[in-house]
Amino acid sequence: MTDKPLKSAFDLAMERLKAKDVAEGVEEVKPLSKAQKNRIAELRTEAHAKLAELEILHRKNVAGTSDPAVLAKIEENYAIDRGRAESRRDTEIAKVHKGNG
Repeated sequence: MTDKPLKSAFDLAMERLKAKDVAEGVEEVKPLSKAQKNRIAELRTEAHAKLAELEILHRKNVAGTSDPAVLAKIEENYAIDRGRAESRRDTEIAKVHKGNG
């Protein structure tokens, strides 16, 4: 019998996943530096502020009309603007993760 300790199912699964990643050429994620963490926090704060601004403007626009067609257009524009802000945030965070931001 060997002197190696038995591995848990979790450890075995993680080893298999790492082996699969190596086989597929997936890069290992490096820990983030303090500067990267700070930049990501800053990006999230800015995005949160932008989303709050959009929410306030959306509520103002919705309160100013009762026409269903106009309301539908307002909702559509809000969804687009919100999606853009979230996408921009996610793109910038991905750049920081890669070391480009």
